[in-house]
Amino acid sequence: MKEPDQKFIQMHFRHIVGERTPVTSHQHLADVGHYIRKTFQGLGYQVELDLFPFNGETFQNIIARKKGGKSDDRIIIGAHFDSVPGSPGADDNASGVVSMLELARILADRQWNHTIEFVGFNLEEWYMIGSTAYAEKLKKEKVKVRGMISLEMVGYVTNQPRSQKMPPGFGLFYPQVGNFIGLVGNFRSWKLLRMFKTRMKEIKNLPVESLLIPFNGALLPPVRWSDHSPFWDVGYPALLITDTSFYRNPHYHGPTDTTETLNLDFMQKVTQGISQALVALDES
Repeated sequence: MKEPDQKFIQMHFRHIVGERTPVTSHQHLADVGHYIRKTFQGLGYQVELDLFPFNGETFQNIIARKKGGKSDDRIIIGAHFDSVPGSPGADDNASGVVSMLELARILADRQWNHTIEFVGFNLEEWYMIGSTAYAEKLKKEKVKVRGMISLEMVGYVTNQPRSQKMPPGFGLFYPQVGNFIGLVGNFRSWKLLRMFKTRMKEIKNLPVESLLIPFNGALLPPVRWSDHSPFWDVGYPALLITDTSFYRNPHYHGPTDTTETLNLDFMQKVTQGISQALVALDES
């Protein structure tokens, strides 16, 4: 299997970083969508545009698919490519998209047992509109999903003391230093969570922490703020993979969320760990 390469990581960031919203930066949002589509096509995937309406316009999720040799049950890796107004959105969420594109590259030659999909979700910052439309479509069509993985901010890491904040009541159970990648699953996703944590911890010098949350995260709303939660809500197993967002990154949703604040070595390790876990999921 190929390994993530910082040459490609840096190239993707150069094309993606910059404000990407349907209101204040519509053109760059569209340009990034086009870049994701062309990258998928260049890797040999079957590419499909999943259309949905918003404010009288039509927007699209971008799906790269490779059919499984044994079943059409889906393994889905998603990352949203929009940002909030006023932010270049390097960690949120160019980092997730870059990791997804690298996963698509290093796994492009694999013969999958089950159908694999890499999905660039649009309008996550508008209450997960794109991923909600797609999750509900899959459920309506009775598509089986073995697991959905949402990559949401995977590039910010620090070894500064007390750099990791946690919700009230969680501080006793997790590190106070923001040097780990976090995995969050609901009760339906516990097997998926265990598999990904096990495989990702095999990567040298990659600390991994996990959280199993009840009631689809209703008691802790921030764990729902990404594209996995619509999949939880329709009954599919799904994970959030994150550097914990505003609990760690001081640049969250701000003008200083730039590539220079990110750790690309950390991103490489995270991406490599996810690739190993995806292969294990496909073989399970």
